[in-house]
Amino acid sequence: MDARRTPLLTVFCLGLAVAGLAGAGHAAAGKAAPEKERKAHPPVSLEDLYTRLKQAGDETEAKAIATLIERRLGRSGSATADLLSDRARQAMSGNDLPLAVELMDRAVALEPNWSEGWSRRATLFWRLSDSATAVADLQRALVLEPRHFEAWAALGKLYLARDDKGRALDAFRRAEALYPQWDMLKKAIERLTPEVEGRDL
Repeated sequence: MDARRTPLLTVFCLGLAVAGLAGAGHAAAGKAAPEKERKAHPPVSLEDLYTRLKQAGDETEAKAIATLIERRLGRSGSATADLLSDRARQAMSGNDLPLAVELMDRAVALEPNWSEGWSRRATLFWRLSDSATAVADLQRALVLEPRHFEAWAALGKLYLARDDKGRALDAFRRAEALYPQWDMLKKAIERLTPEVEGRDL
């Protein structure tokens, strides 16, 4: 073989090898891309979660979905408001209710459209025996998020404590319509219905 051709042949062979490797790389990338696409799922919307909650087949499944909804509602969209709410929770655990209320006041002032913030503040006023403010906060929470089943259930308890059984029953039924597998609601409705609507003859 002519020695002068050897470098050219070597370069040509190397070029083929590099092209082959590049082709293999493209093929591997082509295989990897669909796999990545299969793994990438769009986030489940809050609407979907509420639909699944209504359709849940048992209490365990429903509780898991309800927990996901609560986590979504628990995010205000503001890191500062979330931090204030966390500190309010700590203050409540330490039984420093005035501080907890002050912190939640700041949180809802920052995020006035955060339904869960109003619901959490209502819990504090309930513990301070200020049921009027607690009811007002829950009503505001429900204007912002009418599907807030915990707020409906809490409102039912507040009305029941006031001996307003008709409104309590209505609130519990609204909560149950959203969360049919919540056993506490079923029991409350079964107990209140005869008292409010009378017993069947």
